Amino acid sequence: MKRAISALRPHRAASNPSAAAAEVRLRPPRPPRGQHLLANARVLDDIVRRAGIRPGDAVLEVGPGTGNLTARLLASPAASVTAVEIEPRMSRAVTARAAALGLAHKLTVITGDAMKAEFPQFDACVGNIPYGISSPLVAKLLFGPHQFRTATLVVQREFARRLAAAPGDREFNRLAENARLVADVRVLAEVSRADFVPVPGVDSALVEIVPKAVRPSEVAPGVPTDEWLAFVSFCFEQHNRRNKRKQEKTIGTVFKRDELVMEMLRRSTSAEECDSGVGAVHGDKDGVVQSRSSDGMIGFGKEEVVAFKERIPEVLRKFRPPQFYGSSGLLRPRLEAPRG
Repeated sequence: MKRAISALRPHRAASNPSAAAAEVRLRPPRPPRGQHLLANARVLDDIVRRAGIRPGDAVLEVGPGTGNLTARLLASPAASVTAVEIEPRMSRAVTARAAALGLAHKLTVITGDAMKAEFPQFDACVGNIPYGISSPLVAKLLFGPHQFRTATLVVQREFARRLAAAPGDREFNRLAENARLVADVRVLAEVSRADFVPVPGVDSALVEIVPKAVRPSEVAPGVPTDEWLAFVSFCFEQHNRRNKRKQEKTIGTVFKRDELVMEMLRRSTSAEECDSGVGAVHGDKDGVVQSRSSDGMIGFGKEEVVAFKERIPEVLRKFRPPQFYGSSGLLRPRLEAPRG
């Protein structure tokens, strides 16, 4: 559901050429924001080339910094560029830079948190993404309300590998699994840490995300995509928690605990109410419902819980997604229907 964010103030770039004076000698960005400015001109040019900007495109850029990439996007065939920047002084810098280039008419800057901002409609997303928001931002793009052609993003190299991971890969995770349902993801190139100012402690990579032409309403007959995303989210949460405790790498024991099955059922039934699907990717933080009443589980009857237990193996046998089977799967290779 769309929300008005009063703290986000879109503003047009100033058209006064004297604003070139603001083309800024900034102190290095404060590390807590996770901001590292991409400064290698060759890499910047390559990003814009690979983004495939077309005449008339509306481009969304997240994290423009002082405008090194923004300037090139403004000079591209794009009709407009909307830049979302959390640091006010960076917003002023990129606004001044556009004015100095005589391209202020093509730029709109939104000063605020990209995770709270309401994005305008866009055709292509390009950006050097702050490491700290890579996962939620990709989820927002993939499962948000906007239909776009491509996203070309610089992210931490480890995250890029995880995002593009396939079932069976060591890096495979719930975001990769969910992303594969709605988009094609590939790593285009690696970007050295030496190409940034200040120099980060890790290398980066350029990834391309191309949404599928039609998002499937079902991942298998009778298995709605939204319900499946909520289920996958829960499975990976349990998998990760058990790994941290060095327990068995399976969620088979979930079926023995009614409160966990109930949480799976709750997410499944509320999947369509998640905020544009983002909640289905991240998993919400409401916690597991553990209350009981004399009639059974609060919110769901005992019969519903038992029926849901029985449906899960049936769906998995029908769909047989590879990430749930095999020696590294979340479930045993042979999944037996759990007892009520």
